[in-house]
Amino acid sequence: MSTTVGVLGLQGGVSEHVELLDSLGVRTCLLRSPSDLLGADGLRVDAVVLPGGESSVIDRLLRTFGLFDPLRAAIGAGLPTLGTCAGLILLADKVLDPAPGQQSLAVLDATVRRNAFGSQVDSAEVDLETSDGPVKVAFIRAPQVVATGPAVTVIARRGEAIVGARQGAITGLAFHPEVTGEARFHRRLIADAGATALAEAG
Repeated sequence: MSTTVGVLGLQGGVSEHVELLDSLGVRTCLLRSPSDLLGADGLRVDAVVLPGGESSVIDRLLRTFGLFDPLRAAIGAGLPTLGTCAGLILLADKVLDPAPGQQSLAVLDATVRRNAFGSQVDSAEVDLETSDGPVKVAFIRAPQVVATGPAVTVIARRGEAIVGARQGAITGLAFHPEVTGEARFHRRLIADAGATALAEAG
């Protein structure tokens, strides 16, 4: 059975993730309503990507379209998830500088600070060493992880700053691998989806 990855399609850099996943040979679908995520037989996707964009806008749209609670429940129950930039902010348990009324899914035991690496003009492509190997990625108004809980593994740093974290099947990245075509984190997501499917089948 082929893997289907849902890409949250409410706002932000959606197409780059879809194109990268398509190049890896998996099916993709856009998540814009609860019925895109859940069907009569349960989850319609094997993994999910939360793209970059404006985290406060995505949060508001998640709640407006009724996706906030079912998405949080699915990720909390073990749905493999990759969040990039704003996606990391959405995943985090605590946001230090939220916009008025901003909420997060609170499924990753980490505290983040928005726009920690400056404004849009400070954006840059950089080479990073990560626990998954060396990568070239883009930082665009990137957040920073300032604290992690005991279940979280730090997978990437930029200088002393934590810019990548993993907890079980949840990976949060402050940067954009999809902008540079770096596929290793998406491959890891697909592998996690396959492992989850095998465990459920067993």
